[in-house]
Amino acid sequence: MNKHQEFIFSPITSILQEVVLANSGVSFAIETYPLSEYIMQSVFLKMTGFQEQKLKCLTWEMATSDFEYRRTLLGNEDNLGECSSYNSKNKIYQRLISILEKEIQNFKVNENIDASMILNNSVEEIKNIFKGSTLLIWDQNNYNYFSKNIKQIIKHNHFANTKRNLFESSLQELYKSLYSFRNQCAHNTLSYQENLPTLNTLSNSKYLNYNYFIWFTQLIIIDKIFISLYSHFIKQTKCIEY
Repeated sequence: MNKHQEFIFSPITSILQEVVLANSGVSFAIETYPLSEYIMQSVFLKMTGFQEQKLKCLTWEMATSDFEYRRTLLGNEDNLGECSSYNSKNKIYQRLISILEKEIQNFKVNENIDASMILNNSVEEIKNIFKGSTLLIWDQNNYNYFSKNIKQIIKHNHFANTKRNLFESSLQELYKSLYSFRNQCAHNTLSYQENLPTLNTLSNSKYLNYNYFIWFTQLIIIDKIFISLYSHFIKQTKCIEY
């Protein structure tokens, strides 16, 4: 087993399980509600950072196997930065599939990734992890919206169907809100701004999707896609024996 393999296969949901367990002793009393945003923001940042580090490890795995990609990576031709933006994630997705196409005859992403199963499992994991938790009760309205609408917001044919795009346009827009909020949290930009949305923002139906549970689902889907592709990658590069 190589150095990165265990980490790449580690599910991002482990972070959610940890935070729910860590808060299991916190009461549901009203005086604990101010903790909600601090904790949810913290776990959100932890998940985005986890994914950034995983994708960096994955690019190095690819560069170790494919010397053409090594030149691309070391030359910073893809401009991946911290591997946090949609463009960076999509570029890694495209490169990984290109390497798999070299190794596997007639490899097609939609035949090797079960998008429907990934979506269903991601949603069910969110529901099972947060069920009965303090975090869910603190953010009950947003959870109810997520539970009712997630299958309309994210559909299995919206992601990982072609080599070209990790996400279709609607999920790219959703990721933009996730990425924008990630930057606000990471750089504390609201410290010098009014920490309230404008009336125009509130009246926009898309504002309802500014929802931790929806963002968590999208991060989990990305994680599962890359784990699935990586499993094909290591089989072909003989990193482990099956």
